[in-house]
Amino acid sequence: MATPPPAPPPTHTYSPPPNPSTPTPRPERRPSPLAFSSPVPPRFSPQRSPHDPSSSTQTPPAMLSPSVNNANSPASKFSTPPGPPVFSSPLRPAAVPFRTSPASPQPVAFSLPSMLPTSSSPRYSNGSVGLQPQTSAGTEEEFTHVGESPYVLFSAHKVLKHKKQANVPSLGFGALVSPGRDISSGPQVVQRDPHRCQNCGAYANMYCKILIGSGQWQCVICGKLNGSEGEYIAPSKEDLRNWPELSSPLVDFVQAGNKRPGYVPVSDSRMSAPIFLLIDECLDEAHLQHLQSSLHAFVDSLPQSSRIGILSYGRTVSIYDFSEGSMASADVLPGEKSPSQESLKSLIYGTGIYLSSIHASLPVAHTIFSSMRPYKLKLAEASRDRCLGTAVEVALALIQGPAAEVSRGIVKRSGGNCRIIVCAGGPNTYGPGSVPHSFSHPNYPYMEKTAIKWMEDLGHRAHQHDTVVDILCAGQCPVRVPVLQPLAKASGGVLILNDDFGEAFGVNLQRASLRAAGSHGLLEIRGSDDIDITQIIGPGEEAHLDTHETFKNDTSICIQMPSVEETQSFALSMETKRDIKSECVYFQFVVRYSNIFQAEISRVITVRLPTVDSVSAYLESVQDEVASVLIAKRTLLQAKTSSDAVDMRKMVDERVRDIALKFGTLAPNSKLNRFPKELSLLPESLFHLRRGPLLGGIVGHEDERSILRSLFLNASFDLSLRMVAPRCLMHRDGGTFEELPAYDLAMQSDAAVVLDHGTDVFIWLGAELTAQEGKSAAALAACRTLAEELSEFRFPAPRILAFKEGSSQARYFVSRLIPAHKDPPYEQEARFPQLRSLNVEQRAKLKSSFIHFDDPSLCEWMRSLKLVPPEPS
Repeated sequence: MATPPPAPPPTHTYSPPPNPSTPTPRPERRPSPLAFSSPVPPRFSPQRSPHDPSSSTQTPPAMLSPSVNNANSPASKFSTPPGPPVFSSPLRPAAVPFRTSPASPQPVAFSLPSMLPTSSSPRYSNGSVGLQPQTSAGTEEEFTHVGESPYVLFSAHKVLKHKKQANVPSLGFGALVSPGRDISSGPQVVQRDPHRCQNCGAYANMYCKILIGSGQWQCVICGKLNGSEGEYIAPSKEDLRNWPELSSPLVDFVQAGNKRPGYVPVSDSRMSAPIFLLIDECLDEAHLQHLQSSLHAFVDSLPQSSRIGILSYGRTVSIYDFSEGSMASADVLPGEKSPSQESLKSLIYGTGIYLSSIHASLPVAHTIFSSMRPYKLKLAEASRDRCLGTAVEVALALIQGPAAEVSRGIVKRSGGNCRIIVCAGGPNTYGPGSVPHSFSHPNYPYMEKTAIKWMEDLGHRAHQHDTVVDILCAGQCPVRVPVLQPLAKASGGVLILNDDFGEAFGVNLQRASLRAAGSHGLLEIRGSDDIDITQIIGPGEEAHLDTHETFKNDTSICIQMPSVEETQSFALSMETKRDIKSECVYFQFVVRYSNIFQAEISRVITVRLPTVDSVSAYLESVQDEVASVLIAKRTLLQAKTSSDAVDMRKMVDERVRDIALKFGTLAPNSKLNRFPKELSLLPESLFHLRRGPLLGGIVGHEDERSILRSLFLNASFDLSLRMVAPRCLMHRDGGTFEELPAYDLAMQSDAAVVLDHGTDVFIWLGAELTAQEGKSAAALAACRTLAEELSEFRFPAPRILAFKEGSSQARYFVSRLIPAHKDPPYEQEARFPQLRSLNVEQRAKLKSSFIHFDDPSLCEWMRSLKLVPPEPS
């Protein structure tokens, strides 16, 4: 038989993938009891930077090269906030000016090269019958390179064999899974069905052993042999590497087309997914002016092919008609109850145009925004009637109604999720899903409970019609977050709070509209029988039995995701069921979803981790940052109220103490336990957690605390890490930046400092620096450029605040830094080496600038727990 041309040997340097993929019906599993925790999930999906397309390289099994996927494939249309850039010390500020509307490539219609082979690769028979593992016995590098994948981050790269040692709850073992993360160098893309274990449903992967004579493969999860229809027959195991799934830990299986009856996928730009803007009519003049500016900039930033609809709501719902041309004209429906079928039919089948492309209706959109007037009645903001629920119902009806383009009786619908963006300045207080104006209403608890249920049902209805509802709130009026959050959560959207309708609101508006989202998502998790997944925290819920196919002994855990976006992650907590006898354990994560081009994608990620007896070897493999984020998410899950947050601070104290008792050593000539040196970064991150906005007293209003908590529990690793532990960068002469520990010792009077705390970026200018006008202006410009670059693709867009030393606003900055000025000089220098560059006079001036207060330093806090702080790494 003819031998196929050998494909270039797949590289073992793991390159993380770019975007998420599509779900198909998923297998079922009934594992041991699992605690799935789905926090009210915000969906912060920012913009992404375009990737240059590169030519595709063909490999035997109908494979697309990762470069093709990055540029033009639908599988690469997700964007997440990249982790903060890696700065070498000193680091040059980027010269790219801040863009209010982040650059993002327009989706390209999904198409596969017609020359891809459709038949399986030729069969080989050379008499070999031994099981051939696809990897060598397992060097340290091979065992851990997948654990460092941006898609799956484990808290440790090794697993302890002994159950009692492994299952220490204070430290814990787990992983962060980012199903839709966008990576510059993406997964290998295959256009065919994957081979799956007929016993447990797991997928063939690079760690499977292969009978190269018969093509049978052994499942790494359950150990059963499976057939490959002869496709894996090969003269040697090297030839098996031509199959992407046998050479890479990450593969995307793509099925173009659509399985919905009567559905005609439309890739034409004219049929792009529509955006409906729902605008609060009950705004005061100052807020309305800011909102109008943001809306004008928003529609100007949209691609010409985008389609938008505009509604406003107060006591009534106004649906703006684009057919009038030079004037703002609207049809009005009452807001006290859900719209009747008759009124909706008159809209859908009438002569009005309520959804129009930007290129045809941009002047009309500007006219509509300019025509809006401030609220006239003299009522408090919270007492104004807003029928937000009715407005969402009307928008959903217009999205579901006959599309603008009908051909030969077939209704063409846009691919991907439609999006409703609500611009709200207050709570829903009128019509369905509303609550009373005042909390003192005698029936408020019952009415709130009813409103929450109604909003959740409305969100599910939106999700069933592939519509995401984002709610962007601004102003000083409490919006009753518990009522609005279920609507955003159930639809796969996000609820965001802004101080006002100004720049940050406008940036969030643009990033919300442009982010790509996969739909019908399903996350499957399988692992070796020795591992038990005890808890999952993330934006989803446990899948129902009828949503995925079943295999005979499928013990996978399946999670339904309302949407699949790059800024999401799931936090998994794991335990070992028994002492582990094998030398390694396996994990497989499968994300199945439909992308914006209606391609069905199954992203398969397989991980192998070695097992060890040595506690020291295990501790050395612990990833401090991942472990701290996992601990923070488990802790925040229980901190539902401000009083809960106080209790959780005590729990963090107990956790740190227990880790030292279990894994630390007794300090010589002392009764204090020394925190393990291998985990030297962990106490500092947890100290930031208990002091910062997530658990500390920095955030005042309960709405803001609730939004922060929800955002954090669903956020990607990069954003989660920054929300836990801020990043401090000091401006240097020449436009460079030096990264320093986030200690108050950075507040040097002749310096400018940038502090990135995830949802806020602060710029602090010292008093001596501000006295030099030209120098301070240059430093401020460099710091602002850096702050904008750090947050350019982050969603929601953080506040960027700048202030001078000694100003009242500087307290926002000071409260997030560890008060290390209270420590003795030798400890200050050990943990903040930059101090050594200061002369005696500068040190004295720095010391005298601090105001005494009671907050302990990191070292004082650990000593209060009867612990010796770890040596700085």
